[in-house]
Amino acid sequence: MKKTTRLRELLAQPQILVAPGAHDALSAKIVAKAGFDAVYFTGYGQAASHLGGPDVGLMTMTEMVMRARNFAAAVDVPVIADGDTGFGNVINVMRTVQEYEAAGVAAIQLEDQVAPKKCGHMTGRQVVPLEEMIGKIKAAVSARKDPDFVIIARTDARTNLGIEEALRRGKAFAEAGADVLFIESPESLEEMKLITSSFDIPVLANMVEGGRTPLMTAQDLQELGYGLVIFPTSSTYITAQAVTRVMQELKASGTTKALLDEMIPFQQFNELVGLPAVREIEDKFLLPSK
Repeated sequence: MKKTTRLRELLAQPQILVAPGAHDALSAKIVAKAGFDAVYFTGYGQAASHLGGPDVGLMTMTEMVMRARNFAAAVDVPVIADGDTGFGNVINVMRTVQEYEAAGVAAIQLEDQVAPKKCGHMTGRQVVPLEEMIGKIKAAVSARKDPDFVIIARTDARTNLGIEEALRRGKAFAEAGADVLFIESPESLEEMKLITSSFDIPVLANMVEGGRTPLMTAQDLQELGYGLVIFPTSSTYITAQAVTRVMQELKASGTTKALLDEMIPFQQFNELVGLPAVREIEDKFLLPSK
């Protein structure tokens, strides 16, 4: 089954789809190995892991596509990919959709921020006129070759323009052909209930640790009516904390022995990244040395 078709099946099920965020192909493999049915390719994490920088529109479309392709190749589950603003106007959006689809991801998320965009839980975000974003969504729908490729439309209007404007935009995005709606950074349980009760297509919840939206369990979000939840920053934050800890220990003591119990063992890591499969290929195709 195509990953795009599989994603649509998952979104059609009554239970919420949980898609943890991954900041590189290794963390994507860990998400899939943990048993999750989808992985979220987080732009926030790409900026951090690829550039060592913040999520403020620094990543180019080419860089994002390259990394998205590696994600899709690394896992057997659908990849839901952050496409930022589409990297330009409607022409750029069409190419972005085509490149993401060719990279093997199952969905692209497009947002209505003014470029350069910012993380959806930062202040200072601005949005483009509604008509401009409607055009982008229609262009995205037109550009996809696989009708099962999922278009996720995100609005960042809530923070500066209020929840009513965010809902108005969401309804317009659905009419333009979006398959999933993403009303970014609601600030209360009441707003979240209002969001899920306002639409007939799946709605995405964004759980950012330390962000503007109340942090809730997947079950609680399902009961509110959300069909999809992402945890985009979790792997990035935990990785940064763990690496900080081991480097501090190494600097202080000159060895990492005290933290061996907190590390994945050598053999287990090699299995995670697929070394046994490589060995099988070598045994099958490499000629013996003379």
